[in-house]
Amino acid sequence: MSSTTVHLAVYDTLADWEFGYATAVLRESAYHRAPRRPVGVRTVSLGGAGRPVTTIGGVRIVPDMALEELRPGDSSLLIIPGARLWDAGEELAPFAGAARAFLDAGVPVAAICGGTAGLARTGLLDDRDHTSAVAEYLAHQPGYGGHDRYRDADAVRDRGLITAGPTEPVAFAREIATELDLMEPHVLDAWFRLYAASDPTAFPVLMSAAESAAADRTGDDTTGGIVNGTAETPYPGAESGRVSAPGDGAA
Repeated sequence: MSSTTVHLAVYDTLADWEFGYATAVLRESAYHRAPRRPVGVRTVSLGGAGRPVTTIGGVRIVPDMALEELRPGDSSLLIIPGARLWDAGEELAPFAGAARAFLDAGVPVAAICGGTAGLARTGLLDDRDHTSAVAEYLAHQPGYGGHDRYRDADAVRDRGLITAGPTEPVAFAREIATELDLMEPHVLDAWFRLYAASDPTAFPVLMSAAESAAADRTGDDTTGGIVNGTAETPYPGAESGRVSAPGDGAA
């Protein structure tokens, strides 16, 4: 990566669930390749710093910067999540323009759900393999000519462009981690199996990676997933082999 910062597009009606795994995996440096530094994440909006946006879930986000300030050379990747606004007109079209500038500069772009529709309308999907919610969703976008390149998959990565549908935030994060070469392949595979399928056999692999990070940085409580040199578990109870999300009633 030429930069250690990823930029996240934010706007009103942002789909909260679509980018959380991606930003978490960027920051969870205990699972990263050495030297295991977390990737910075900066939020970008049309209005700029100090002008909050509100997600579909009612979460208020205060952006770090305005889109007009963003330059591809200052970024490792641009994430463009879905939002209701993508289907309500062209208000968010400048983000699709930014995606073109990033790809032209050789900097990757990751779009999910409605973000893929915005890219479809600008022709950015026409010459790359891609996916979205369903093929029909993109087929209705004016200017879209990539029908033959649509792939029925959880997420697709092709020449610097990552796409996914709204129900695949974990696969979306997996492809971002792959594009940025954040993890050893077996660690990323375990991460995906744990968070996509609650596979308990993945847990020891992640703990081994976290323990290696702890050995490298004993006592450093700033490393993602490490507190005072001890590897944290992703879920309560996971160390016993029962992998359960918080709140599911597992003891």
